[in-house]
Amino acid sequence: MTPEENDMEQKGLLIVISGPSGAGKGTVLAEVLGRDAAFCYSVSATTRSPREGEVDGVNYHFVSKETFERYIEEGAVVEYTRYSGNYYGTLRSEIEGKCEAGFNVVLEIEVDGASQIKKRFPDAVLVMILPPDFATLERRLRNRGTNSEEDIVRRLERAREEMRFFGMYDYLIVNRDGAVADAADQLIALVGAERMRTSRCPGFPDEFFKEKN
Repeated sequence: MTPEENDMEQKGLLIVISGPSGAGKGTVLAEVLGRDAAFCYSVSATTRSPREGEVDGVNYHFVSKETFERYIEEGAVVEYTRYSGNYYGTLRSEIEGKCEAGFNVVLEIEVDGASQIKKRFPDAVLVMILPPDFATLERRLRNRGTNSEEDIVRRLERAREEMRFFGMYDYLIVNRDGAVADAADQLIALVGAERMRTSRCPGFPDEFFKEKN
């Protein structure tokens, strides 16, 4: 369904996706974005340098440290964090216009950023994507063949920390091996259900009784 097909002319939803490295968040989101035009991805801003093949405005909005800090002061950044000396964050302009246009805007961010978003946007829908168990997560990280043992241990410890925030999330999607399409189905379905909440359609009773020409 496209935003134009939304009969109740609702705003789009702000959807926050989190989960540990190895959960398959990116794969699930790629499936959803390729299947449903009502979803769009929020491109984050960062002060780190572009890597080979990365495109400004597609992978990230690449800005200077001074520019990012000005964004923070101006309230143009709705959540941010610092990692390895660089800022990463979500621009207000990336989400508000698209939500107003009826798109469901997806943010793929970590739990600390999700907490900031929930404070600023209480109606945001928080979804945690996880593998079925910790052993599966470890196997996926090891099967990548691109991470050092030290990095794997660090990512697994980070996963333990992230699970402390589990209760902050509204929904859980378990991304099982070979079942990315099922996980995408669940994400699309839960967003559809959220859009039908009566609290999100306050004007419908007035429209219901309005005489049609």
